[in-house]
Amino acid sequence: MLQSVMAQHGKSLYQPPQTKIKHGQAVSYRDVCVHEIRIADVEDPEIYLAEPLMQWQDSEQGQWLMQHAEEKPYWLQNCDYASYHVEFRVFARLSEQNETFWRLKWGGLNK
Repeated sequence: MLQSVMAQHGKSLYQPPQTKIKHGQAVSYRDVCVHEIRIADVEDPEIYLAEPLMQWQDSEQGQWLMQHAEEKPYWLQNCDYASYHVEFRVFARLSEQNETFWRLKWGGLNK
C-alpha cells in the first residue's frame, strides 16, 4: 500500500536526486510523479481517493511500479483553488533505467 506523506508525522519522503554505486556501476535515482488523481471538492477527499488509487495500484502499471520502485511510493495532496478540486500525485523513486522503461511503456507524465 502507498504511504501518505502525512503518515510520516510531517516528515517529507521526498529525496533529492542521487547516484549510488550498484554492482560496480553508477546508478542515478530520483523521485518521479507516476500518477495523478483529481477529486471534486468533498468533505473527506482521502476516503474518495481510496478506490481509484487501489484500482491504479492493482493495474499492470501500478504493480510494476510497486515492484521496481527503490522505496515504497508515496502520495502528496494539493488543493486546486481555481477549480475546487483536490489533486493527489503519486511519486516513486526510480533508477534512470526503470524511469526510461516506465516512460516508454506507459507514456509517462511530462514532469
